[in-house]
Formats: sequence, structure tokens, C-alpha cells
Amino acid sequence: MHKVKYEWIEGKSYEEVWAIQTSLHNELKERKKTKTLHESNIELSDHHLIFCQHSHVYTLGKSGDISHLLLDTEGLTEKGVEYFKINRGGDITYHGPGQITGYPILDLECFYTDVHRYVREIEEVIIQTLDFYQIKGIRIPAYTGVWVEDIHQEGQFRKICAIGVHLSRWVTLHGFAFNVNTDLKYFDHIIPCGIEETNLSVTSLQRELGRQVDIFDVSEQLKTQFEKIFKFKII
Repeated sequence: MHKVKYEWIEGKSYEEVWAIQTSLHNELKERKKTKTLHESNIELSDHHLIFCQHSHVYTLGKSGDISHLLLDTEGLTEKGVEYFKINRGGDITYHGPGQITGYPILDLECFYTDVHRYVREIEEVIIQTLDFYQIKGIRIPAYTGVWVEDIHQEGQFRKICAIGVHLSRWVTLHGFAFNVNTDLKYFDHIIPCGIEETNLSVTSLQRELGRQVDIFDVSEQLKTQFEKIFKFKII
């Protein structure tokens, strides 16, 4: 069983966390140039799982449309939100306090070489975590991520977790954004994930439960589900 080093990062800017995960990603790729990574010789630090809460920031994926950001530079400054264009998949999303942003840095050649399976398994981690809180998380075939269906309004869905990844030499970068106690008003200034359908919106665990949730309890449940679904050991 592969071992994955876990770290919770607090008090760093988005740019600093991006630099940390990029450095770990590049280190793992460099190791792959000089050795074949098998379970028998893998180093404990080769795989990583980073969780953090970012300060207010919008990020746009490499193929995203800047028109989905509804604020200009002055508006961003006024709202106290940073903006970065980055190399993950997907469109625009928000990160901020009350949200767990997760960055798995894994060599998928140690697990499987299937990016679609990787994304589906991240979704399953979120779905099983929601199940722990007695919330039914679902997939919508046309869109990546995890959603909650409105039981009072047929055909209405709310996104609770966005996913956007990047792979190079089968080493993963970026990850997921799970709204726990997120202030959802920050999504009003973007077209989240570039999705304009009026029956699709965003939500948080707090909104669905009607109460605030201990974010560290949620992080522990996420770790449990990562171990179960990806079949690795967090250290």
C-alpha cells in the first residue's frame, strides 16, 4: 500500500500554496527520470495530499473564458479578491475561507493511468463524505464535480464541490474545492465553472445542513474517504 504524506496549510497566500504544490509536483517528476517508482522502493515523501483554506481568490483554468469573471481590476480590489490564471482544467471558480481546497500530488502510474477514473474517484471521495453528513451527493453527466439535487424543485441542482486537475508525466497537480462554510456571495461575481444554466447554482455543506460545520472534522472525514477509495495510507 502506497503512503501519502498529508499536510494542512494555513496562513499562506494562494501564490505561496501554488508554489509549494508545484515544487512537490516537479520533484516527483524529477525522481521519475532516474528511477522506476514501485511500491518496494517508493519514498515516503513521493506522494502528497495538501488541504488548505485560501484567502479570497478567483482562479481561471487554462481553457477558461475571462468573460466569466464579472469584476474588473478595480472591482477585485474593492472586494479584496485576488485573481490568477492557472494551468488546471476547467473554467473559473472561487476559493476562500470556509472552503477546503485539496491538492493531491500523486504519481498515478503507482495507481492507474486513467485521468477520467482519477477525477471520478475524487468525486467519490466527496460523495462519501457528504453521505457521512446524510446528504446525497450526485454527479451530473455533462459536468465535472459533485452536486446536490433540490428535493423541493425538480431539475434544480447546486454544486458543492468543483474539480480541476492537471497531469504531467502522470503526476497530478491542482485538485478540488469543497464548500463547507463558504460565503457563497463571492460566487455572484463569476459564472462558476462557466456554467450559465439557470437551474444550476452553488451551495455549501453549511447551507445544506442549516448549521456551521467544524472544518477540521470534515477534513478528517475526507482523509478517511481518500484512504478507502484510493487505497493508500495517509501519514
